Formats: sequence, C-alpha cells, structure tokens
Amino acid sequence: MKILALEHELDGATPEKFQQLARAEAAQAWELYQQGILRDLYFRADRHETVLVLESQDVESARQVLETLPLVKHGLITFELIPLVAYPGFARLF
Repeated sequence: MKILALEHELDGATPEKFQQLARAEAAQAWELYQQGILRDLYFRADRHETVLVLESQDVESARQVLETLPLVKHGLITFELIPLVAYPGFARLF
C-alpha cells in the first residue's frame, strides 16, 4: 500500500536542533530508500516541510518506520499519514 506522509513541525523545534540531526536523518532516509520503503521524497513548495511516499503494509507499519527517523525520535516533527489506493474512476467510463 502506498502511504502519503505529510510532515508537521512540532513546538520547540529550532533550526539548531534540526541541524544537529540532519546528517543522521539523511542517513536513515537513505536506508529506508534502499530498502524500498521510502519511494519518493519532496519538499513542499509553499513551506519547508517534507512530503514522503512510502510503500508499506498498512498505516501502522508506516508509522513505525517513520518513528525510526531521528527528527521524529527527538520530537521535532510528526507525520500525518494518508493511505492511498489506485484510482478506480476509469472503470466507470469504459
């Protein structure tokens, strides 16, 4: 299942705290990408927050994976998780 994960910065997060964890965060994201769990990584154009696309069994599994990210572990960010399914609309037309 594809899961859309929208980052939300938590109260108390500072640029200095983000900087301290940036390298570890990137290393863990790269590991998840190599495992085929993290499929796409984006920054939003309207604010400095990430949008991730994960391949996961379900929302809870995706949540557990995201909890391995240092920025999540240290309480700087959280993610809103949205499960996605394939668009079935074409079947109604043909």
